[in-house]
Amino acid sequence: MPILTLLTFVALALSVGAVWLQSSSRRPFAPWQAVFAAALLCGWQAGVLQAPALAALALFAGVAWLTDGVSQKFLRILFGVLTLVLAFALAIHKLPGFNNPVVIAGAVFSDGGKPFTQYANFDKGAVGLILLAFICRRATSWPELGAALKKTWPVLLITVAGVMAIATGAGFVHPAFKVSSLTLTFLAVNLCFTVVAEEAFFRGFVQARLASALSGVRYGSWLALVCSALLFGAAHLAGGPLYAALAALAGLGYAYAYHATQRIEAPILVHFAVNAIHFIFFSYP
Repeated sequence: MPILTLLTFVALALSVGAVWLQSSSRRPFAPWQAVFAAALLCGWQAGVLQAPALAALALFAGVAWLTDGVSQKFLRILFGVLTLVLAFALAIHKLPGFNNPVVIAGAVFSDGGKPFTQYANFDKGAVGLILLAFICRRATSWPELGAALKKTWPVLLITVAGVMAIATGAGFVHPAFKVSSLTLTFLAVNLCFTVVAEEAFFRGFVQARLASALSGVRYGSWLALVCSALLFGAAHLAGGPLYAALAALAGLGYAYAYHATQRIEAPILVHFAVNAIHFIFFSYP
C-alpha cells in the first residue's frame, strides 16, 4: 500500500481514538478534528478521496452536528432523518468519490474456505467517527468506563458463547484455529472501520433514538433493543437468511450491552470480541 494511502487510514483510525480525548461538551477544535483533517488531506493527496467524497463528508458532519445542536423539535427530527440517510448511504458505499483500497486480497484462511477480500473503507470509517463524536453517548472518565465494562463482561461471554455455539451447530462455521501474518491487519481494520461504525449507527444512533422516542411506551427501551438487533440482522441479508439470523442474534447481545450501560464502548467491545473469536478460532468467512 502506498505510504500516503497508509497514512490516510492510520490518521483516520487515530481520529477515532482521539474522540475519547474530549469531554462530551460541544467544544470547537477537538483533538479528533485535527487528526481527521490530516486524514482528509492525506486521502485527497493519495487519491482515496475526491471532491464529491469531501462534500458528502462535510454535509454528513454538518447534519450530524445539528441533530443535537438545534432546539426546535421539527429541525431535530429533520436533521436526524438526514443523518440516518447519509450515514446509511456512506456505510454501504453508495456515495461517489471514495476509492477504498484493498488490504487483504483473496486470502484463504481455513481449509475449504472461500477467498476473502477486505477493504479499508474510508466512507464507513468516517461514519463511525462522526457519529461517535457528535451523537453517541461515551464514557467521559475512567471510573465511568470501568463501571460500564463491569456490566459488559457477562454480556460479552454469553454473546460470544451463544452465537458461536449456534453457528457451529447449524454448520455455518467449524473450529479452525489460525493466526497468520494478516491477523492483526484484519482485526485492526475490522475494529476501526467496521465495528465502530456499525455500533455507532445501530446502537449509538438508531437504538438510542428509538428508546428516546418510545420513552412513554411500556417496555419502550426493550422494543428499541429488539428493533436495533433485527435491523442489524436485516443489514446482513446479502449473506443469506442463516447469516442474517446469526447477525440478529449477535445484535441482541450488542443491543443489550448498550441498553445495560448506555455507553457506546460496551457494544463495540462485545461486537469486536465476537468478530475476533470467529476469525481466530473458527472457519472464516
